[in-house]
Amino acid sequence: MRLGSFIDGAMDALVVPGFSRVGYAIRSTQFSSLRSYSLSGKTVVVTGPTSGLGNALAEQLASMNANLVLVGRSAEKLRITIGALHKQFPAVNVVSVVADMSDLHSVREASQEISTQCPQIHALVHNAGALLKNREQTAQNLETTIACHVVGPHLMTSLLLPVLRASHGRVITVSSGGMYAATLTDIKHGESPEMSPEKYDGTRQYAIAKRLQVTLNEMWAEREPGIAFAAMHPGWADTPGVQASLPTFRLLTKPFLRSPEQGADTIAWLVADDTILRKSGKFWCDREVRSIHKTGKSRKSDTREAREALWEWCQKYI
Repeated sequence: MRLGSFIDGAMDALVVPGFSRVGYAIRSTQFSSLRSYSLSGKTVVVTGPTSGLGNALAEQLASMNANLVLVGRSAEKLRITIGALHKQFPAVNVVSVVADMSDLHSVREASQEISTQCPQIHALVHNAGALLKNREQTAQNLETTIACHVVGPHLMTSLLLPVLRASHGRVITVSSGGMYAATLTDIKHGESPEMSPEKYDGTRQYAIAKRLQVTLNEMWAEREPGIAFAAMHPGWADTPGVQASLPTFRLLTKPFLRSPEQGADTIAWLVADDTILRKSGKFWCDREVRSIHKTGKSRKSDTREAREALWEWCQKYI
């Protein structure tokens, strides 16, 4: 019997129990083991696999016998990650692609390399990201957080469409519960996804990027019915990114933070389970569909006009 929807919904509405390790501990009593799934013969591309959620995800996918393509910025960190995977799973088939998801030239080169090596892709997982304290710009003059979380993944998805279509694949975007604090940018009426240097706040820029990810996930599902799309948030997980970028938050919440493995569970499940095929475009946490809005303000901002303007803005970089 599944966890009562009332209890599950109450935990999600109250945020703290739903996002914490408490929520995972209660909900996961209903979960089937990831090792009950087989991904033998299927290729999964994972960005940001060398630490935190991405590293935990790579291990979970390897345990299901997936062929892995790991995309990261550091060749040395990728080498160490692959070595650790081979030690734990000697038979795993894993290759690396060096790329910076915030650099569009690098994303193009990586996408070409992946397409050449992999005629079919079962799943593409957009996990790479960063939460910056100070504003930075990329070689293409994009604010780095928006480039890494929004434009880079949008570009890679676009370039890998042929191989994703060939396998009726799926695209999974790792978002954040932080996106609930942001509204949808109204580009049509002069707003920009990129915060100006004068008003820059790294945490808010991150929330904006995560809101855009979730909206684009729904729009991709509308435009590409032959591919399954999902966005998810992992709850509050104790990752190196949180430790480095949100030290005060981590200090206050450490007893309640999830492990990276707990945070990554729903990502791995979305890669393996076919429920996603019937619910393309949805937003998930702990293997259940969640609302993309928690406030009237964010719901009011989410208009068709704002969505279309966002899509057109991203398409400029294709």
